Amino acid sequence: MLIRFEASHHRSIAEPVELSMVAVDRDRDAARDQPMLGESLLTRAAIYGPNASGKSNVLSALSWLSDAVRESLRSWDLLIPVEPFAFAVEPPASEFVFEAVIDGVRFEYLLEVDAERIHYEALFHYPEKKRRRVFERAGDDLKLQRGLGALSGTRELLTRRTVALSAARRFGEPLVTRFADEITQIQAFGTSLGEPLTTRPDLLSNQGPFLASQPPEQREKALAMLRMADLGIEDVEISEPAREAPAPGHSSFLDRRVRLLHRTANGVVPFDLRAESQGTRTWLELIEPVLAVLARGSLLLLDELDASLHPTLSAELLRIFADRSLNPKGAQLVFTSHDTSLLNHLNRDEVWLTEKRPDGSTRLGALAEFAGERVRKSQNLESAYLHGRFGALPQVDQALFLRALGLIR
Repeated sequence: MLIRFEASHHRSIAEPVELSMVAVDRDRDAARDQPMLGESLLTRAAIYGPNASGKSNVLSALSWLSDAVRESLRSWDLLIPVEPFAFAVEPPASEFVFEAVIDGVRFEYLLEVDAERIHYEALFHYPEKKRRRVFERAGDDLKLQRGLGALSGTRELLTRRTVALSAARRFGEPLVTRFADEITQIQAFGTSLGEPLTTRPDLLSNQGPFLASQPPEQREKALAMLRMADLGIEDVEISEPAREAPAPGHSSFLDRRVRLLHRTANGVVPFDLRAESQGTRTWLELIEPVLAVLARGSLLLLDELDASLHPTLSAELLRIFADRSLNPKGAQLVFTSHDTSLLNHLNRDEVWLTEKRPDGSTRLGALAEFAGERVRKSQNLESAYLHGRFGALPQVDQALFLRALGLIR
């Protein structure tokens, strides 16, 4: 489970921002006790704030780090694709800190990087609560923990633009591989994260085979999630193309027809995906990644959760991640949203707020400690947010808008 994430000099993030999953209120299902850590960790976190305040960029930084570990060894030959703070005269290196509990042990990973090279990188773990170095790299110098000789080949794969963790995971050393897998298995969806929820029926057709190919128990879970979107849905029907080979310019993937079977007063009626609501199609697309992170106990990032989902479905997704029986492995959901009704389903320590500073950079703050004053556990969060109690609301200048339309002078 993610403990905390820190980033600086990424997109609109200049000074370090920190997202912590450490629970303030521990006596509830969404907070999972970590004995070796002495804390409980949350399974949910929401980020609210005005447009252009940097909500999405917090998730983007997490997603970028996951991509770095997955891709640097094979695709960072010429340039490191950093996205430094745009308004800095001379952007310093981007920095990331990722802390997580894996199999009960705390890990800490640090990376400092610019477009030309990796400046610093380190992985530490805390067996018996004492910090021990797994590896540490300053420039081209790599130091390994004694006894990890299997990782010695990492030095031969390193270049100035290769993430050491990306190279080290190739050698199958359990300590490194287990940690690297947790980072690379982060699922990220949203336009700003490079994986938009498409809601295009032709692309969504891949979800039908996913439902069909699962073992009976998993398939029933997927159908149960699908039925949340429309209580009339009975099943999924998949018809394969009749011809043996796809026609020129087509693929069997696109020729496959997926229909949802609806229960009506006149019996079961198949509906093509194009006839389904956008909310149902979005929910269908989420089923596979949600079930995957629940099965692994990993992390799911969703940018603009409310963009295509009905508030009822968004709230149901929050319930799934909080519920111990549905989420026994402590999978975590971190999302951005403008839907204030979801605040009624969140605790004070699960809400984070972004604001844009005068220099255009992003400030991220915990609602639970807003302005240095602890927010009461019983606070009506939606009402307080809408009344400006926590800031992080859009500043609407009606006069400026009316002048632009020429309606006032």
